[in-house]
Amino acid sequence: MKKWLSVLVTVAGLAALNGNLWAAPLRLAEIQTKNRQTNKYTCATGKILQVTYWNTANGQSFALVPVKGQTLLFVNTLSGSGAKYQAGSYTWWTKGPRADLYDATEGENAPPMLSDCVTIVR
Repeated sequence: MKKWLSVLVTVAGLAALNGNLWAAPLRLAEIQTKNRQTNKYTCATGKILQVTYWNTANGQSFALVPVKGQTLLFVNTLSGSGAKYQAGSYTWWTKGPRADLYDATEGENAPPMLSDCVTIVR
């Protein structure tokens, strides 16, 4: 069952990256959402992002992060500190109220695409 779920999440991530694969909204009924939280971030560039986090009943975590005009599905991965989410070549890395967005295609030592994103307290 876990392998099947892994395949489902991978397919969903690829579909999110390609945006136009499915015209209908993505529905993952098999994933039992425990809670959802939406945070707004303001970044060093002045850009404001709205990110939705999903925590599931089985301990997995996902994030919906806008990147270059598309909302991508990021999957939580192992991190030494903070929470690290991956979608294709992109990494959304949060540490407390701060976050950065990286693109691995820019090179290992490239600066973040978006840096110093800070949660906007409501």
